[in-house]
Amino acid sequence: MKIRVERDGLADAVAWVARSLPSRPPVPVLGGVLLDAGGADGDNGETLTVSGFDYEVSAQIGVPATISAAGRTLVSGKLLADITRALPNHPVEIAVDGARVTITCGSAKFSLPTMPVEDYPQLPAMPQLAGHLPSDSFGPAVAQVAIAAGKDDTLPMLTGVRMEIEDEKVTLVATDRFRLALREFTWEPSGEVGSTALLVPAKTLADAAKTLGGSGSKIELSLGDSDGLLGLSGSGRRTTTRLLDAEFPKYRQLLPSEHAAAAIIDVAPLVEAIKRVSLVAERGTQVRLEFSESSLRLSAGGDDEGSAEEELPVELTGDGLTIAFNPGYLLDGLGAMHTSRAQLTFTTPSRPALIKPVDAEGEVEPGYIYLLMPVRLPG
Repeated sequence: MKIRVERDGLADAVAWVARSLPSRPPVPVLGGVLLDAGGADGDNGETLTVSGFDYEVSAQIGVPATISAAGRTLVSGKLLADITRALPNHPVEIAVDGARVTITCGSAKFSLPTMPVEDYPQLPAMPQLAGHLPSDSFGPAVAQVAIAAGKDDTLPMLTGVRMEIEDEKVTLVATDRFRLALREFTWEPSGEVGSTALLVPAKTLADAAKTLGGSGSKIELSLGDSDGLLGLSGSGRRTTTRLLDAEFPKYRQLLPSEHAAAAIIDVAPLVEAIKRVSLVAERGTQVRLEFSESSLRLSAGGDDEGSAEEELPVELTGDGLTIAFNPGYLLDGLGAMHTSRAQLTFTTPSRPALIKPVDAEGEVEPGYIYLLMPVRLPG
């Protein structure tokens, strides 16, 4: 194999593929990136295909290249990503000679050992196209929901994002038992999809949603009938992931149907106040929010570790109350609003609270809910 490729395109492609590779692969080849210079690729001219696959997640992207000699080679994904990111801004020449690959860029030259291509697993085929997701709403929607997904691999049902498809409506939900995020949006099914529900690994979905599709473009969603695969493609990139085989909690019963009090407040001043007040909260244990008719008093800490308090204006409907939250979880929810104001609704200090975005006219925007479990108040 002998090719010439632009440095920026190569570095971006390798970095994107390498992000999906396991940090500790069970066998070395699964930590590799496959470079396939197959020659002409339809109307795209000559293309270098960069791929990665660890039996769970696959990633593949094409990069325009001048191919002098076709071929395939497999090298360490992390090392190749580090090298291509550090190369000077010159065209890159890649050549394979026996069991080594040479990377030349300007005055820089690297020689790397290759791994046996014949031991590399075949990438899964993209499942059948199910429809198109608008990238301008899909990316932000996944980001808003994935923040609530769990990180504990011993509870796999909580490490995923549940994707519910009901004709033209998509609902994304994630929870780690302490908070829950839900976002609804519309999409364009390619045929009769009906009702289905999938549990997608949150990290994989978040990475894909962040990098697939440009402004105003659409992302292709592909679903396998029986192989438990989900595929996403856009902007010349395609990725597949194996779905989680776990039962997601019955979450709808957690959403309060009514509330005793509702507060509308400016998000930015509240975020800054929480950050300041929580400096004295031991290990981020809790920040207390005391709502009255026209003000919100935030406080944290105590006599032993120091204390802090701050007061902000608020529009409260209903009875005042005092409630406490984990400051990190509260900040995550407020940061996901994408509006300058938010509505917080409560039933009792021991029951879940809801945070929803509020538009410029003071109306609650439909489609996004962040549920947060309170922390027990002392005494």
